[in-house]
Amino acid sequence: MMERKRAGYSVQRDVLDEEGVEEMAEKSDSKTSLCERVRQSARISGPRARSCLLGCVPVLSWLPRYSIRENALGDLISGISVGIMQLPQGMAYALLAAVPPVFGLYSSFYPVLIYFIFGTSKHISLGTYAVMSVMIGGVTERVAPDSDFMMWDNVTNSSIIDITARDAERVRVAAAVTFLSGLFQILLGLVQFGFVVTYLSEPLVRGYTTGAAIHVIVSQLKYTFGISPNRYSGPFSLIYTVLEVFYLVQETNIGTLVVSIVSIVGLIIVKELNAYLSKKLPVPIPVELLAIIIATVISWQVNLEEKYGVDVVGEIPSGLQPPVLPTASLFGQLIGDAFALSVVGYGIAISLGRIFALKYGYKVDSNQELIALGLSNSVGGVFQCFAISCSMSRSMVQESTGGKTQVAGALSAVVILIITLWIGTLFEDLPKAVLAAIIYVNLHGMMKQFMDVPALWRTNRVDMMVWLATFILTVLFNPDLGLAASIGFSILTVIFRTQLPTYSLLGQVPGTDIYRPVEEYKQVRQVPGVVIFRSSATLYFANAEMYQDALAQKSGIDITKILSAKKKLEAKRKRHEKKEAKKAKKDKEEPESPERTDIVTIEVDDRPDPSLPRAIVLDLSPVNFLDTVGVKTLRGIHKDYGDIGIEVVLSGCQTGVVENLQSGGFFNDKVTKSCLFSTIHDAVLHCQSLQNKQGYFGRPRLCK
Repeated sequence: MMERKRAGYSVQRDVLDEEGVEEMAEKSDSKTSLCERVRQSARISGPRARSCLLGCVPVLSWLPRYSIRENALGDLISGISVGIMQLPQGMAYALLAAVPPVFGLYSSFYPVLIYFIFGTSKHISLGTYAVMSVMIGGVTERVAPDSDFMMWDNVTNSSIIDITARDAERVRVAAAVTFLSGLFQILLGLVQFGFVVTYLSEPLVRGYTTGAAIHVIVSQLKYTFGISPNRYSGPFSLIYTVLEVFYLVQETNIGTLVVSIVSIVGLIIVKELNAYLSKKLPVPIPVELLAIIIATVISWQVNLEEKYGVDVVGEIPSGLQPPVLPTASLFGQLIGDAFALSVVGYGIAISLGRIFALKYGYKVDSNQELIALGLSNSVGGVFQCFAISCSMSRSMVQESTGGKTQVAGALSAVVILIITLWIGTLFEDLPKAVLAAIIYVNLHGMMKQFMDVPALWRTNRVDMMVWLATFILTVLFNPDLGLAASIGFSILTVIFRTQLPTYSLLGQVPGTDIYRPVEEYKQVRQVPGVVIFRSSATLYFANAEMYQDALAQKSGIDITKILSAKKKLEAKRKRHEKKEAKKAKKDKEEPESPERTDIVTIEVDDRPDPSLPRAIVLDLSPVNFLDTVGVKTLRGIHKDYGDIGIEVVLSGCQTGVVENLQSGGFFNDKVTKSCLFSTIHDAVLHCQSLQNKQGYFGRPRLCK
């Protein structure tokens, strides 16, 4: 094996503290005031106005440069393919949202066109999405339950549900919550709140979507078995629903179950065939479209609804719905649901958008994506759509079939428009069991996410806990409450990590200026007389006390005990001096008293204990910020250890940390930036130079 050649470097310089670095680098003290920043942002020039317009309406920047020769054919094939997928998925996911199937087609049209104008991702396919749909369904069934629309049927002498009135009310609820969620997204985008997605880690999102997929599956069991379980809401509603499905399974409609099984088996076979022939087929076989066409024809010919009681889609109106302003009176009871929808929809879209952006080398603007999704949902709410996001399966098809821009998305919307205007009514005899089967099969990707658990067990068990907790909370508490609880749990893990950091003593790698934890490296040795201490987390109120305790434990210095002993000795000396002073005064008042020769003096040795280290270097390179408690902690450490003759210096402070120290009152006339060093090695050399000059540090040297 060839020996690896190592590059070398040599630097000759003086030991530099923070003051020396600032002087050498000519640190600027000028800061732009808030008023000046506002004034600068308010200035409008021609180039700036143009840039702002292109940023707000991205289609104006890329569409004029659209290359027909390079992109048109791929976008055309991709748009038609995705549009064909949108038809069955839109109708199926409308069932999840508890609204008539045609509204799934509307939701696959209007929002897609809006995103074409305002979106920044070139590859994601916007439209109906299972997780969003099941969240909408939970809202619509809670606000407009079947029990509110019971009516007496004189023919059968029994109570029946007024389906027309119920569906109309549920559409109003879905449109209102969608419009409100869009407003939330627009507001968050305008205040540059796109960073909120950073709180939705990948394990959290994947655990959440897997948990939501379980809700999706359970919600479709009634269409698979042809039963009518009661609707439950609130925590543990999924468990109650599953128990009732088991209770009602004896009432299964055999015709519906046969349709479900045949549809699921057929879809799985063709899906696997698509995967096997993916490199040979120019486009995937549109199995969902074939399924609904074949099922509709068979249902119409055999008359499944009348002969076998198979539930079908029913009337599908042709044409588009006129715009209607959402019912504002519903907003009060939908605010929480709308915010959850806005966060989930954005989190899924931006996560997928960033994957494609990284793959193809372009940038997705997180804040503009919020605005684009918000406009898509708010405009969609006016046209009675339900909340949308992007679908992984459709996005993968859009990419794999040659789609290079959002022109493919616009073309898919045109396909949906044609279907809605002229073809939609042909699917009135489509069994709902087929739509449920399409949903099941399209969830196979989410079900594969269970494999994340063993992978995370091997790589990061905290992330595994986040995944499992998110999944369990989502399953037990429903998608809306589950999301809030999951984010809370994820934030708690971050807090625990900062509260329970790793503390270590550093030693020098022989012959270098590199320092590593002595517990982890065999050849690393501690610098004689110098303790180098590091925490893996930032220093703030939650872990300040633990930082001090860990420093005392790692260094072997019981600072509390030493200071207490020193104070007791000092107090004893003062009491003795006071007592002797009183006796001396009394002796002066009695001149005949003999001169005392038994005076005992108590001496306090100011020299430091030779068993203690001469200096402590606090490596603050992992620290991102210091709050007031953190600054007070460092100030207390500097004073307490200095009182027993141990020099305390800081190293590796970032510029923001230095500013925190300055604003927090760490520095004064006696303690200046000469106590701060850019590197650990600078700090160690500084401490060694003092030791060489004095033999020992003696009383603490004031940092001047």
